[in-house]
Amino acid sequence: MSLRVLMTLDAAGGVWRYAMDLARALGVEVVFLGFGPTPSPDQRAEAEALGVLDWTGLPLDWMVADAHALACVPQAVAEAAARHRADLIHLNLPTQAAGLRTPLPVVAVSHSCVATWFRAVRNSDLPDGWGWQRGLNAAGLARADAVVAPSRSHADLLRRVYGVAAAVVPNAVAPAAHRTADWPMVAASGRWWDDGKNGAVLDAAARRMDWPVTMLGPVEAPTGQRFTALHATTAGNLPHDRAMALMRDAGIFVSPSLYEPFGLAVAEAAGTAIPLVLADIPTFRELWDGAATFFDPADPDALAHAVNALARDAGERRRLGRAALLRSRHYSPAAQSDAMLGLYARLTEPQPRTATR
Repeated sequence: MSLRVLMTLDAAGGVWRYAMDLARALGVEVVFLGFGPTPSPDQRAEAEALGVLDWTGLPLDWMVADAHALACVPQAVAEAAARHRADLIHLNLPTQAAGLRTPLPVVAVSHSCVATWFRAVRNSDLPDGWGWQRGLNAAGLARADAVVAPSRSHADLLRRVYGVAAAVVPNAVAPAAHRTADWPMVAASGRWWDDGKNGAVLDAAARRMDWPVTMLGPVEAPTGQRFTALHATTAGNLPHDRAMALMRDAGIFVSPSLYEPFGLAVAEAAGTAIPLVLADIPTFRELWDGAATFFDPADPDALAHAVNALARDAGERRRLGRAALLRSRHYSPAAQSDAMLGLYARLTEPQPRTATR
């Protein structure tokens, strides 16, 4: 398929890994248009090995106080699409579609948003003064020619919050080259400054676990929030290959998240045959039921009990690790790229256009 895709991304979270892995699998020309904090040298090298990297320096929606700070974003997207002669625009932040004027088809992928985060984490609507976030996201979702969610659970949440229908295309992970070393260690991965990752419950549970806990991922946000662990070890924001090497050493992988539209780190761990201990939330039940142990994410004792039971039973770790590995193969790069290429093809088929939106 001859196609040039302009794909937005940021270097601050899981969207980077999603964009890199998808671009690698698509087999089409990709131009990455970056927003937010600048990428590390390792990230820049990874992106430039796969396509063109064009960094705008403009902010991400969750890093600003009002919609006015994002006023230049749609124009920057449209100008970059024209400059790079793109055939299609793939936005990894739906707010970037709000006010976007272009004749090109636009795909908006919802990896997360503030309104659905509050619904899942706080069980509430947005606080006073934050309504612009919901309005801007709603406008972007309505503007897009197609909306994609990485799980049925997140698509359902988008429908409840925004009234929008989303196609479900699960995220993907490449097959792992190595299997777990099954060392007596618990690994977890996330942006721990984000309350939705529920790091406090994992840290509290770590005090009662037989095995030490290593928390991979950033503990300080670009906007200043910080997570401090008292009982677990935090390894910080490592290059992806180093983080994966540490993860593979572990005998158990834990995700305590309250909010996960997909949970890419869980799929990466599953691909190394590590047994999974997961928060009992809709997304994880949808994707991993029958291939993981679940616990109440509000109960550190329940988490510690689940981990200790596995730590003391090597046979059950092997059984659950095999189950996780088999399930992870459902989320393959080939399946993801085939679905996205099919969507791209439908949107780029020649058809009469009456006006620029």
